[in-house]
Amino acid sequence: MIFKDYYKILGFEDNNATQEQIKIAYREQAKKYHPDVNGTNRNTEERFKDINEAYRTLSNDSSKKKYDRAWKINIGRRRNREKYGGKGAKSENVKDNLFGMLFGNISLGKKEKDEEEDIKPRKKGEDVDTEIEISLEEAFFGKIKKISLRTVKGDLKTLTVKIPEGIRNNEKIRLIGQGKKNKKDEKPGDLFIKVKVKPNERFVLKGYDIYTKAYITPWEAALGAKIKVKGIDDTETIEVKSCTSTGEQIVLENKGFREKSGKRGRLICEIAIMLPSVISEEEEKIYKELKKESNYNPRKTVDTVDIL
Repeated sequence: MIFKDYYKILGFEDNNATQEQIKIAYREQAKKYHPDVNGTNRNTEERFKDINEAYRTLSNDSSKKKYDRAWKINIGRRRNREKYGGKGAKSENVKDNLFGMLFGNISLGKKEKDEEEDIKPRKKGEDVDTEIEISLEEAFFGKIKKISLRTVKGDLKTLTVKIPEGIRNNEKIRLIGQGKKNKKDEKPGDLFIKVKVKPNERFVLKGYDIYTKAYITPWEAALGAKIKVKGIDDTETIEVKSCTSTGEQIVLENKGFREKSGKRGRLICEIAIMLPSVISEEEEKIYKELKKESNYNPRKTVDTVDIL
């Protein structure tokens, strides 16, 4: 089994690190390789696991002492050989090999061997993948949700999941140690939860921009107006200019979806001119008068024939 250099994983050259230094180094490395920052990159996921494994071992005085003994045997001795090299190193290798041939690999005492076994990383169980559906508003604001899963034994297991604010469709949340554990000596695998953001009746998310409809009347389109439009986290006032057509867009900066940097995309309001399903007699008279008065023909530039 390959011996993992926990000190190197946390960024140290040797094992002369205080608990405070270990804590600071862990925070820096965990922030750098966190899945929320690097997405579902498998290499960074494995690095993040090693960082947590290293911190669990080195942050505890008892396990650190055990690990330091094994570190000196596996890393420190090799470095000394590389440093001094030459005849002395070769002589030591010959002695070690001869000793091993005559007596077997018993260079460690029983207590030290037992302690070395204690700190060897245990085998890891299977990772588990599942999905969870959330609304666009839950993705924007974040939410605490509960999910239920069946264990290997068939029992129902309920977990609390923190949905971080600003999560995107198909991104994954990782719960360390909540996967399968098939054997007694295994540590559990991890649980990966793919987030599916449900379609929204009011909003459409494209990148970090949120699209919505701004419904106006024909007279508001003709004369212009100030109207209110509901955004994802607030009600916004927009100005409709006179002679506005359906399909035109009014853009509000920094009112869209959250980016990981803290910035936000745009809220894009698409104009839709609406007519009532039924009009009164008075309204009909007004429209007829407008028809007589106006020379506007929207079909002039289109290859169509007017019906008289």
